[in-house]
Amino acid sequence: MKPSSKILELSQIIAPAVRACGVELWGIEFMPQGRKSLLRIYIEVNAEQRNLGEHITIEDCSAVNHQVSGVLDVHDPIAGEYVLEVSSPGFDRPLFTPEQVAMFVGEMVSLRLIHAIGQGDSKRRKVTGRLMETNDTHMKVVTEDKLAFDIAFDNVDKAHLIYQD
Repeated sequence: MKPSSKILELSQIIAPAVRACGVELWGIEFMPQGRKSLLRIYIEVNAEQRNLGEHITIEDCSAVNHQVSGVLDVHDPIAGEYVLEVSSPGFDRPLFTPEQVAMFVGEMVSLRLIHAIGQGDSKRRKVTGRLMETNDTHMKVVTEDKLAFDIAFDNVDKAHLIYQD
């Protein structure tokens, strides 16, 4: 869950523009794809709005898209052409920071790791299970087959919540 230098640069440019629209920056995905890259921005209502049952609307996404487009045109941090997408994180939301992960203790998560963990037959780079606890540097996940993994946040390439009805 260590963002790349490009994501950090984009976050510094984009976050103030997102806040100016009355919402929070949840996370950024940047995927260079040959001649045309993809920049996906996830936005979320703040904690107070969430407690009131509010959520991201299409109008929020449109306002952020317009605001961020202008800021990116001025700063020009992306070489070449790119597609800008603005979205809510949704039910199966990606998780970008340890603080976001900690919000979902008790929920099911899916992780793609940088380095495999476990021993013998249980060695894996993908872990899906219930998030049991977190601290500043690690999280504990228990899989459906009752294997417990202590996973360093620095070893997480991608993480997302698994929506359960």
